[in-house]
This record gives sequence, C-alpha cells and structure tokens, in this order.
Amino acid sequence: MRHARDGAAAAMNAASRVLVARGKYEPQELENPDVSWGQRTRDGVWAPTRDGQRIHIGIECSAGDQPATVLRPSLRVFVGVEVDTDIVAQTTASGVRLLTVLHGPDAPTEFRFPLSLAEGLALEAMPSGGYDVVHLRYGATVGRFYNPWASDSMFRPVKADYALDGSTVIMRVQHSGSYYPVVADPLYSR
Repeated sequence: MRHARDGAAAAMNAASRVLVARGKYEPQELENPDVSWGQRTRDGVWAPTRDGQRIHIGIECSAGDQPATVLRPSLRVFVGVEVDTDIVAQTTASGVRLLTVLHGPDAPTEFRFPLSLAEGLALEAMPSGGYDVVHLRYGATVGRFYNPWASDSMFRPVKADYALDGSTVIMRVQHSGSYYPVVADPLYSR
C-alpha cells in the first residue's frame, strides 16, 4: 500500500502544480452526489447529464483491475494505469475530470475512455475539438467533453486532442520532447 500512496502523492503534486499555474478558472474539486465512482480503474465513473440521465465513462487501461487510492470522496488517484502514467480523478460541481499524468517518455500517447450513453443520447463532434452529449429527440446539449489540454512541467502547452472510435473517446497526447511530468485533462461537464 505504501507504493500506491507514494504514486498517488507524486501524481497529485504534478497535477496540482499545473492546475495552480493555469489559474482560477479551472473547475474546482467538489463533492457531487450525482457522480458515482467505480471501485476499480476500468469501472470508471457515472456522471450526470443536464436532463437527469447518466452517462458512464470507463477508463480502458492495462491496470484496469487496480483499485483507486481514495484521498477524499471527491478525489481519487489511479496509480500505474499504464507505463509511467497515473490518473487523478476529480469530482466537480457539474461532472468529472480525469487528469492524466505522464511521468516519462515511455508513457502512451493515446488514452481510451469507453462511453455508455443512456437511450436517446448521442455524441456530436464540436468545432472546438470536444464532443457534446446531445439529446436526439430535442437536439439539446445535455453534457460536454471539453477539448483536452495538456501542459508539461515547464508549463508549456503540449498538443492534445480527441478522436472517436465507436463509442470510445480517445485522448491523444503528443508528449515527445516535453519536460515531465506532462498533465493532460479530459473534462466532462453536464
């Protein structure tokens, strides 16, 4: 258990430094009774939509059976989800963020988040590079995956974007030549 706590502390430190540098407009960690985290990494999270439904965001990784290190009800760390990679998972007032911390050049460049949408909901690509969760009957946006950002330890931007493979959102991070750790932020909000 000591190793998991040390890994969680390293991931939290990296994520915190980058979030502080990004400024006060970042979504803040907050308990949200409409968000429900699974026990294992692959279980991911159930998050609310604006119309009262829920979506499931999975975390597809090689260490999918690993339990989270729960620091607070609204904050957990998935240590070692991939080579040189941790995920700091935060609950926010309106959704979740999955701060992906890459500790070295051997970390993957793609991260997969399989989605399960309630009946009548679909993903729609946005010009910003994000995806809206749209209610098909009414055409209303009921949730949003904001375009991801990434930053290295020198607070330089690192190219990050999304691709879609069926119902799986793939975050791509081009971190070659970066100063580590690199933090990338998939953010979902209703």
